[in-house]
Amino acid sequence: MHQLSEDEIYNILENFPLLTDYTLKSINGLRSIDNKEEKTKATIDLPITEKESLDFIKKDIESYLRKNNIDVDIELNSKQAKELNSIKHYIAVMSGKGGVGKSFVSGLLATYLNRNGYNVGLLDADITGPSIPKMFGIKSNKTRVLEKAILPAFSKNNIKIMSTNLLLPEEDDAVIWRGPLISNVITQFFNDVLWGKLDYLIIDLPPGTSDASLTVLQTPPIDGVVMVFTPQDLTNMIVRKAVNMVEKLNKSIIALVENMSYFEQKASDEKINIFGSSKIERMKELTGCDIAIKLPLNPKFSEYADNGNIEDLGYPPFDEFAKKIAGLVKDK
Repeated sequence: MHQLSEDEIYNILENFPLLTDYTLKSINGLRSIDNKEEKTKATIDLPITEKESLDFIKKDIESYLRKNNIDVDIELNSKQAKELNSIKHYIAVMSGKGGVGKSFVSGLLATYLNRNGYNVGLLDADITGPSIPKMFGIKSNKTRVLEKAILPAFSKNNIKIMSTNLLLPEEDDAVIWRGPLISNVITQFFNDVLWGKLDYLIIDLPPGTSDASLTVLQTPPIDGVVMVFTPQDLTNMIVRKAVNMVEKLNKSIIALVENMSYFEQKASDEKINIFGSSKIERMKELTGCDIAIKLPLNPKFSEYADNGNIEDLGYPPFDEFAKKIAGLVKDK
């Protein structure tokens, strides 16, 4: 058979269809290609322990390679999901209060980082009130559970998404769990979800400063927190509690989002402060953070999110905002 280079074999093997929607590349399973000996050897790690399954997959890979006129020895190893994951940066999106559009901001940040060429995952850590899948048009039961891993769902632009809603029979089923169980599930999402190779994992935190938020801020190496708020004085008072929590845990607030900051009257270009005057300068002083954006109260935003089309939303100022966050985190 024709002898290909290691890079050529690597590229072909990465695209092996392991499961529907999943390849060896998407699970980061291809570990190495050794072309130095008489026969080429490929080492592959999979989150599977059952010997019959591994043998079946090995034969399937060998058949796939033969169709590409390649003769390679395959070595399969059984690994845990966390051993296969390679995540460069973790960014938490937090508010301290519900109803400020935190999940919307999380979805936008993931979308715009993805548009800029980064490999992005999005973890919906709001266990009892998950909304991320709906924004991306992903229905329940879109994940796969293997012996040693939970496989995330993919958005239409290949953002990897994990949420409790994707594990439920119906998306409106209630999750009625106490705090410790919720924290355990979040930890499991970090350790057992097969994220593969990611540049950024965006974590949509639940409202408040509860066990769940504490688990997220203490478990993975968080690179920074994006704080979301609205102009009301009451909201700002509650958000300051979240700011204090982040500081006590020695984490950094790297960006601020004032959502629903104003309504723009198109006929006159007048900006109407429906919820009061902007508090963004006050929040900059409080946090020492200069990267900030004001998002308008825009019916189009809700329309895109409600229809599961958040990845189609175009808002150039947020593109620049996302680039600043990426640049800041990359330099850390």
